[in-house]
Amino acid sequence: MEIFKELRKIPELSLALGFFDGVHRGHQAVITNAVNFAKDNSLKSAVITFQNHPCCYFYGVCPKYILTQEMRERKIAELGVDYLIELDFESISGLTEEEYLKDILIKYFTPHAITTGWNHNFGYKKSGNVKFLAQNSAKFDYRYFEIPPQKDNSKIISSTQIRNYLAEGRIKEANKMLGYEFSISGEVVTGQQLGRTIGFRTANLIYPSELIDLPFGVYETDVKINSETFKGITNFGIRPTVSNSKQHSLETHILDFERDIYGKNIEIKFIKMLRKEKKFASVDELKMQIQKDINQIL
Repeated sequence: MEIFKELRKIPELSLALGFFDGVHRGHQAVITNAVNFAKDNSLKSAVITFQNHPCCYFYGVCPKYILTQEMRERKIAELGVDYLIELDFESISGLTEEEYLKDILIKYFTPHAITTGWNHNFGYKKSGNVKFLAQNSAKFDYRYFEIPPQKDNSKIISSTQIRNYLAEGRIKEANKMLGYEFSISGEVVTGQQLGRTIGFRTANLIYPSELIDLPFGVYETDVKINSETFKGITNFGIRPTVSNSKQHSLETHILDFERDIYGKNIEIKFIKMLRKEKKFASVDELKMQIQKDINQIL
């Protein structure tokens, strides 16, 4: 997949439109429809999105994301997309719905098809919507596909609902809507090395500041190192029993693992929340609880 940060002419495409934070099951349905149309008609597919959420421009504050930009790009690539165009929202925020369709989508991509979700909006003050795209399809000679809401049981799958689940520590429910495990990727950094002093070595990652914060607690995780996956216990919080620091830390004890992985990139996939973080009366009590946590996932 090729990634572009600015407009360029790439004609004869099947387009998927949206911000796609999380690339959840609803987003996957939109993108997959565009990719399948392209394949069935010997075309290339493209996702048209933005570098930052529109709220960053309108309110001056960005929402907490479900995926880092790098992870979002990776998830989109995994769906078989040929081109990812990440536009600067501010540069097109003043366009009307007609200007955006004619002067951006048609002028640069001459789409054979456009796919969006059922609640897609665009243009100045959200003046454009799915009805507008459908009404103009014959005029500009493209097929329009409106993907209906995807549901988990009776709940509509949405980035907002997934953020709520994650903020509440309801990892299993969030993962079900995502269609994959919520995860943190990064380089293993040197921490205070307190884990090894109590018999549980940990791999420490920096929690990305742009991501939705999980509740402080202990989580069952899968740890992906290169092509291998190991079971892990991850603590996200301030380690009140062994540290006076108020700085957040993300520490993972990898089961049955003794290799040196400092400086290596790993991925921590969250499976479920085991318990909230708490301060124990002693280090021995903490050690006993960690062993109980480990026994829960064995």
